[in-house]
Amino acid sequence: MISKKVCMLGGYAVGKTSLVKKFVHGIFSEKYLTTIGVKIDKKAVQVDGRDVTLVLWDLAGENGFEKVRLSYLRGASGYLLVVDGTRRASLQTALEVQRKAQQTLGDVPFLVLINKGDLKDQWTVLDADVQDLESKGWRVLVTSAKEGTEVEKAFMLIARDMVSGQVPEEGAAE
Repeated sequence: MISKKVCMLGGYAVGKTSLVKKFVHGIFSEKYLTTIGVKIDKKAVQVDGRDVTLVLWDLAGENGFEKVRLSYLRGASGYLLVVDGTRRASLQTALEVQRKAQQTLGDVPFLVLINKGDLKDQWTVLDADVQDLESKGWRVLVTSAKEGTEVEKAFMLIARDMVSGQVPEEGAAE
């Protein structure tokens, strides 16, 4: 059995915990509970015929007061960078977190998840913002933890990238 550590990164209240709960347990709750420190979940999946355990580290969201503890990132094989589509400021936070993650982990696979796709009519993240991310060669998915949209796909893509050991090349958007 292969085991891979995946970190959930991004600002506060972007939906990191909700995405993990939807993926691992198939549930969504409207209640918002702030993650303190880190919460760890596991889920066994099949990747290209191999059994893989994803160890999901749901890190507390970064805001002006708390910074991601870089020690939590150590040993991660990849990460999901989560942005709240309804709060454009969370995109800037995610960009800062990504820079720190890259410095700490090097070139490991990651995906950008623009979450809260079910609230698209309230989005302040612009299509141009998404295009800017994709122009860097970053893969971007629009997710909804509430509806389950692209949640399974996101976790399976990062799992496949980690198992294959490949980091998508710059400009090689999905």
